[in-house]
Amino acid sequence: MPHAELLRILIVDDEPLARNRLREILVDIAIQFPTEVVGEAGNGIAALEFLRDHAVDVMLADIRMPGMDGIELAGHLGAFPAPPAIIFTTAYDNYAVQAFDLNAVDYLLKPVRAQRLLTALQKAHAAPPANHELLASLGRAVRGGGRTHLCCHERGRLLLVPVGEVLYFKADLKYVTARTVDREYLLDESLTHLESEYAERFIRLHRAVLVARTALAGFEKAAGDDAEAYGWALLRGVPEKLPVSRRQWVPAKAVMAG
Repeated sequence: MPHAELLRILIVDDEPLARNRLREILVDIAIQFPTEVVGEAGNGIAALEFLRDHAVDVMLADIRMPGMDGIELAGHLGAFPAPPAIIFTTAYDNYAVQAFDLNAVDYLLKPVRAQRLLTALQKAHAAPPANHELLASLGRAVRGGGRTHLCCHERGRLLLVPVGEVLYFKADLKYVTARTVDREYLLDESLTHLESEYAERFIRLHRAVLVARTALAGFEKAAGDDAEAYGWALLRGVPEKLPVSRRQWVPAKAVMAG
C-alpha cells in the first residue's frame, strides 16, 4: 500500500447513517491517525467501480449489503494492481469472525468504537495481501452460494460479469469464455472451480462446457460421423449449440425432464 500523508479511505455500506458515523469517528481520531475519505459506496459493485478510477489505501466495508457483499468485494480486490487493505464492519458476530482476524483483514462490530477503529487502521496500514481463498470460502458461507459476479479484464479495464446472466462457460486453452445473451467475456478462471462453486446453477455438458440449467431449451442427437459431440444442447436466447459428450448425455437430458 502506498505511503501518503493522509490515508485514503473508501467507506462501503448500504446504510447512509452507518457511513456518516464512520466519517464522524474518523474526524474524532484524526489527531492520532490522519485520514481522508475519498469516497463512499452503497455496495460492493459501486465500490469496485470507484476503484477503477481512484486510488484508495483502506476500505471500510460492511459485510452484508445488497448486490455484492463485503466479502465478495474483498475477493475481487486482487484484480487491481495496488489493492487497498480492507476492514470489515458488521452488526453480526456469527460469521466465523475469528477467521477475519488476519494480518490483512480486520473486523469491527457495530456500533463502531473510535479506539477500535484506530487500532484497525494502524493494523491495515501495514497489511500484506488478503487471503483470497479464505475470503471465498467465508463468502459462500455468508451468502449461501458462490460469487454474484466474476471479473473480466478487457483493454485495461475491470468488467464485472453477473453470474445470473451467464448462459454457459466454455474452456479454451488457459481461458474460460462466459457467454451472456449480449456478448462473451474472457475469464481467468478454472472450469473445474466454476463447476464446484456453482454446482446448483450450472451442469457439465462436456469436458470443456458448463451450461446454466435455466438456459437449456432442448437437445438433438449429433450426426453419426460427428467427432466433436455425441449430441448438441440448444439454448434459450442465443443461436449457438453446445456439444454434449456421451457420458453427460443422459444426466443433461434428465435436468430438462426434471
